[in-house]
Amino acid sequence: MTQNKTEVMVGGLVLLAAVGFLAYAAQITGLSSSSSSYPLTASFRSLEGVNVGTDVRLAGVKIGSVNSVVLNSETFRADTIIAIKDGIEIPDDSAITIASEGLLGGNFVEIVPGGSPFMYEPDAEIEDTQSAISLVTLLLKFVSGSGE
Repeated sequence: MTQNKTEVMVGGLVLLAAVGFLAYAAQITGLSSSSSSYPLTASFRSLEGVNVGTDVRLAGVKIGSVNSVVLNSETFRADTIIAIKDGIEIPDDSAITIASEGLLGGNFVEIVPGGSPFMYEPDAEIEDTQSAISLVTLLLKFVSGSGE
């Protein structure tokens, strides 16, 4: 009977540790829903390397994430919804680009702020977009000598 109690106590401690690790991971990765945000939309020609959950950064600082990516069947562009943390205002002449963390790194969405005194309202569309640049395409153009 004492062996059974010991097994139950050890199992409980393991379960408690697992819950603690999950809570820590959610807090570190930003999955906790403690911060509120507002949505902005953008339409890209190519979203190569960007998925739901990809970071949205301003000046290298994470200010949000990608919430939704849908192919628009009329324009054949990737319609994207991003969530920006409340309290961060984006000028309404800002640009949004797909940037790379390096040669082997992943892509992220970067907001390049403009100088307008007016800010984007929730659900507004960022019209100045720059799509992802494919490293493979650039290398092929370099190797083939194409100057297009």
